[in-house]
Amino acid sequence: MVLWSAVFALIGGAAFLLWSPPAAVALALGTACGILNALLVMRGTERLAGHASVGTFVFTSILRIFVFAVVPVEFCLHAPWWTFGVYFAGFFAPLALYAMLVALELRTD
Repeated sequence: MVLWSAVFALIGGAAFLLWSPPAAVALALGTACGILNALLVMRGTERLAGHASVGTFVFTSILRIFVFAVVPVEFCLHAPWWTFGVYFAGFFAPLALYAMLVALELRTD
């Protein structure tokens, strides 16, 4: 998932770099934040299954939402407004790729 997300960010970022450098940065940073978020969600889910600490899981989820929501707001303040969408395209790409890889794995089993 991490490798395919990085490939997505490199190809998409290269395409945006010629047209709009802030959009390329937004896509790269969104993908990096998306990878980090996906890994943190996976880790949190494993801990939830192992320790059944729902309060900690909810607290860390809310904290992640606040942290990763600040970044696109900065892009809106210092770059074109539509970089907000480019950031979120990169942010959700790792989760979408992970879902596709899991579905593919389930079909082959």
